[in-house]
Amino acid sequence: MQQLIQELKVKLIDILNLQDVTPEKFDENAQLVGGELGIDSIDVLEMVVMVEKDYGLVINSQEVGEKVFASLASLALYIQENSSKASS
Repeated sequence: MQQLIQELKVKLIDILNLQDVTPEKFDENAQLVGGELGIDSIDVLEMVVMVEKDYGLVINSQEVGEKVFASLASLALYIQENSSKASS
């Protein structure tokens, strides 16, 4: 699970262009959307595309998305529980 969290930190910093954030400073339990990172609805769309492309998972409702993108830890847990491509 820790390997997946580290992988997601790097991917999110890259796709969301979080210039002032390093994987070491990325709090996996901090609120993703609407939190200190300034992630907005466009960023959420980019994260959904990344999850679909990289892990083969479809997030097809706002309700599921709100739970999955609550924090990096919740995203990693969702991927681990639902993907055959995720490593633990």
